[in-house]
Amino acid sequence: MSERIQSNKEIALDFHRRAFVEKDPVSAISAHVGSTYIQHNPQVADGPEGFVGFVKGFHQQFPDFKIEIKRTIADADLVAIHFCAYLNKEDRGTAGVDIFRIESGKVVEHWDILQPIPEQAANSNGMF
Repeated sequence: MSERIQSNKEIALDFHRRAFVEKDPVSAISAHVGSTYIQHNPQVADGPEGFVGFVKGFHQQFPDFKIEIKRTIADADLVAIHFCAYLNKEDRGTAGVDIFRIESGKVVEHWDILQPIPEQAANSNGMF
């Protein structure tokens, strides 16, 4: 794996950890985002301020939120983080993927995909 791809993985993972594990989106933005942050989640406004406002509100609404990273995949300037998120202790969980585009060492763009974990599945493979 190239040094650039490894560096991109580390940037995305640290950004994700600060925002969602440490619940500190301000630190995530200040360490890893410049003036541009393009958001593809329709619930979140573009720009660093949109991200901070959304994540702070999310953590206030779900104070017991927990996330487990299952794997990270990187290709050139894109990093995908596959995770399981729990809104509270009773939650079955949601499988998710956050995709970040890294440019010149900064997170500049984000997409996400979320899928609730069902009570029963048509197969025994699990979601991870």
